[in-house]
Amino acid sequence: MPVRRQGRSRPFRSTSVRALVATALAALVMVMGCAPATSAPDPKLPLALIYNGPQGCDDCAPSIATLLRNAPHPFRTKYVGPGTGTPLTAATLATASLYVQPGGGQDLESSWDDLKGVADDLRAWISGGGSYLGVCFGGYLAGADPGFDLLPAAVGGYTDTVGATVHNDRDTVVGVTYRGQKRHMYFQDGPAFTVKPNSNAEVLATYPNGIAAIMVAPYGKGKVGVSGPHPEADQSWYDEADLENPDGIRTDIAYELIEKTTGR
Repeated sequence: MPVRRQGRSRPFRSTSVRALVATALAALVMVMGCAPATSAPDPKLPLALIYNGPQGCDDCAPSIATLLRNAPHPFRTKYVGPGTGTPLTAATLATASLYVQPGGGQDLESSWDDLKGVADDLRAWISGGGSYLGVCFGGYLAGADPGFDLLPAAVGGYTDTVGATVHNDRDTVVGVTYRGQKRHMYFQDGPAFTVKPNSNAEVLATYPNGIAAIMVAPYGKGKVGVSGPHPEADQSWYDEADLENPDGIRTDIAYELIEKTTGR
């Protein structure tokens, strides 16, 4: 199988724009006197583990973390993986209710070599009631060639599908149909999911050629949610890629995906 190159097209770019945005927001919060911004997260909140190993995207894991902390049903977040000080193990998974495999990977085969040692533990944890959220590269890894084999669907690059509207791996905006409405999402060489007939998967959004772009499926007592596009992309992503989302920056798709993946 050829190496599947996937991830943000400028994986090691400067984070100056994001830093400036974060600084400005922090200053605004201080002016408004919002103390919770600096307070410790409520220990009663469910914990989401976010893989932040050697994937090469500075802002993929932090963007997901921000999204989860500000969700309608918020999470505490913790990074796991090489370089974070917290390895991804069965014991670590046992402390959490959600595991997130974000975007940003550059080499599917190499990333799988780093993760396959925990695959059985991850599958057992999900089957026992855990939730897996895979975005872009994390969607590829939810597949089986190679990957964790979590979905009732064949997983492959959207650009390789018949009728695809994107034909290269550059950062772009892709159209999707979500809840019967045309929407637009940040996209960079993400996967598409060809759902098997008679499966009990729920497709939340499709690409223009009708193939699933976002889906959720049960796995034992747990659930697996995946997205080919990036629902977590904030304005800084579009600014840095010189792109514009005709819909504006909206989080409804991201939050429904999270709710569907973690709800029981």
